[in-house]
Amino acid sequence: MPEGPELHRASLFVNKVCKGLSFAGAVEKSAVSKNTDVPFSCPEYTISSVSRGKEVKLILTPLSDESEETHIVFRFGMSGSFKFTPQDQIPKHAHLRFYTKDSPQRVLCFVDPRRFGTWEVHGSWQPERGPCVIQEYEKFRENVLKNLSDKAFDKPICEVMLNQKYFNGIGNYLRAEILFRLEIPPFTPARSVLEAVKHQNQNNDLSLSKKIKIKKENPDILHLCHLVPLEVIKLGGKGYDPEHSDDYSEFEQWLRCYFVPEMKSLRDNNGRTIWFQGDPGPLAPKDKKSKRRLSVKKPLKVEKTATKGKLGGNVKKEKKEEIEIDEVNAVKVAEKRRGHKRRDGAVKKGVQKWKKGNEPEKPRRVRKVTASALNPPARPLRGKAVQDISLPAVTRPSKLKSDRTSLTQDLPVEKRRSLRKRKMTYM
Repeated sequence: MPEGPELHRASLFVNKVCKGLSFAGAVEKSAVSKNTDVPFSCPEYTISSVSRGKEVKLILTPLSDESEETHIVFRFGMSGSFKFTPQDQIPKHAHLRFYTKDSPQRVLCFVDPRRFGTWEVHGSWQPERGPCVIQEYEKFRENVLKNLSDKAFDKPICEVMLNQKYFNGIGNYLRAEILFRLEIPPFTPARSVLEAVKHQNQNNDLSLSKKIKIKKENPDILHLCHLVPLEVIKLGGKGYDPEHSDDYSEFEQWLRCYFVPEMKSLRDNNGRTIWFQGDPGPLAPKDKKSKRRLSVKKPLKVEKTATKGKLGGNVKKEKKEEIEIDEVNAVKVAEKRRGHKRRDGAVKKGVQKWKKGNEPEKPRRVRKVTASALNPPARPLRGKAVQDISLPAVTRPSKLKSDRTSLTQDLPVEKRRSLRKRKMTYM
């Protein structure tokens, strides 16, 4: 996201390319942009620019008549910038275009691929924004130190530094670099950090020369909010720089903390990622991770059965022989056990699982009752002694608790004795 140094360089770029040029005609807006139209048209006018914090103002000054100047205030959003190209090479995402009078025509374009940038015709600097950290350093410092009683300073210092009411021009990468140089944990209470700066300024025991020497050798956090953006302006070569939009090498070498792999990162209470080294501080949010960190999937532990050697479904805490498989294999194992269908229609091993309401009707087992079951035929007694004895079907004996039957009780005594000797039982 463009910050104070990038908008300052954009303003310098406009003044550089538009110097000595005349523009003419109407200001064109792209059809896809949802910003307001610019009702400006003039036979001849000039363009100049100024910046303040995270805002850039274009000044359109007519030359052919005595009409007043038109001011357009731009806020770059996530990806805004200015480009100056020939008419036949207008960038794809040029949402506002100013045409030169000379031939061949050239175009000053406001380019914004993500379309978060805005502009305001006849606008002025937003009143809720404080003094610029780059061009209004003394006012910026005074504005912070005299308002330390504000509730805004109850928050961590990393969140307060994004508050444009007090730190106009400071953004995500600048706050990370400034806090890293001073070795200040990002989630330290802001008031405690800034009150130490205020106390140092009020120390009357030091002479003016010593104070200046200390400020140069050991700059405080407010002084670095002015010095670090100036380093970026002199550095150039960042992606938002109109003249070097594809060269990141110098800027990446300059970075010490922001987006450096060795550094830690957390998401603050506003959802912005802060990079730091060491302890985050006492006000660090709990259970909040950086957006750029990927969640690590824990492998599933599946017990291996001893009988069949297949993967079972019970996961136990006891120390047994376990194998670790990834999530994809675990799903395959579950499908085999549940009997899911493949794409070709074949059913995998296991019992087929039917959807609710589509279950096939189970066939019922019906016991056939025949006449022979109601009146069974008489069965002959086993054994030679009782070959000639048979009973009608209606008097079929039932088995008693003892080994005797009703048949043996009706037999003569001699035959009963013979049956006992041979240990024969009537069935």
